[in-house]
Amino acid sequence: MSLLNTYSRFDVKFVKGKNATLFDENGVEYIDFTSGIGVVSVGHGNERLAEVICNQAKNIIHISNLYRIPPQEELADILVSHYGDGGVFFCNSGAEANETALKIARKYGEVDGKPKRYKIITLENSFHGRTISTLKATGQPKFHQYFGPFPDGFDYAKDIKDIYNKIDEKTVAVMIELIQGEGGVNPFDKDEIQELALELRDRDILLIVDEVQTGIYRTGEFYASNLYEITPDIITLAKGLGGGVPIGAVVTRLKNVLKPGDHGSTFGGNYLSTRAGIEVCNILKEEKNSGKLDETIQYFDDKLVEIAKEFPNLFESVSGYGLMRALKTEKTEIRDEIVKKAFEKRVLVLKAGTHSVRFLPPLTITKEEIDEGFDRFKDVCEKVEE
Repeated sequence: MSLLNTYSRFDVKFVKGKNATLFDENGVEYIDFTSGIGVVSVGHGNERLAEVICNQAKNIIHISNLYRIPPQEELADILVSHYGDGGVFFCNSGAEANETALKIARKYGEVDGKPKRYKIITLENSFHGRTISTLKATGQPKFHQYFGPFPDGFDYAKDIKDIYNKIDEKTVAVMIELIQGEGGVNPFDKDEIQELALELRDRDILLIVDEVQTGIYRTGEFYASNLYEITPDIITLAKGLGGGVPIGAVVTRLKNVLKPGDHGSTFGGNYLSTRAGIEVCNILKEEKNSGKLDETIQYFDDKLVEIAKEFPNLFESVSGYGLMRALKTEKTEIRDEIVKKAFEKRVLVLKAGTHSVRFLPPLTITKEEIDEGFDRFKDVCEKVEE
């Protein structure tokens, strides 16, 4: 096999999917509680999304950003409608979205006649991407091995309160996840976040919220920022926005910081990806407005709580919001054994942090799929507990 050895893969080849159910080459079905790490937000094989992608591909897939792209403009309007007055830049991934946010912040800190502000504070246990800059923005030392030297100007706070201790005259922005995903599915306190947002605005320090994993209804609201009732200066998006088609986006009130030539993306926001993004937003808006999404979230939460209560020797707590959830285990070894045996029982779950079993199912998952998945997961827990 000619692939670089950058992933520890499970030995399975999926050939078909239907909502939260995947089928391998032998027709064996698996319940998917991962949705491609939070990407397949409207489920596998979604007919509406497939039709939109197919129709767009028959006409124009890509022309570049040298020309107007109507679906790009339409999707930008949708993203801004849940934010307030602002502008949007499209790219291809979460890391690229975060790179864009860093560039906006650094240029914002360049004020004629004043010392340049360039320092960006992030949090320990955060994750912001795998490019050189976003790796440095990630506050987990394990991701920094081998790849230095890194760009200067990043500092890490232990928690939200410690951010205030890190601020100095060179600080231009604070970049956080409202729920740390790779760090273990750790939500921050709403009051602390609101207090931070107000303090930063008063001090003319930008608040960048990385919503690569939490955005587009993953927490039950369009943005996790809506859930926390804040309006960040910059929001970054990717993962669930395209339903599987690669896309990233930056939404910001700072519409006039970047000028032509400051930044760009060859593929970003092309016809195919933005047309997919529009349909994903439309599908999930219907799920939300009908009450179905909230019902699904509650049903999934009840199952998680039930599992946690039934297996207190395995799980310490349940964390997260919406359909971005985790069961916290006492030891890493327990978590790893659960994830391994879950695959053997044909239910897909994820690792996060040092001891969390992470759940990121499609937002359209059915109650029947939830029931089947948790029936299998319960069998896994019984085996691990033996």
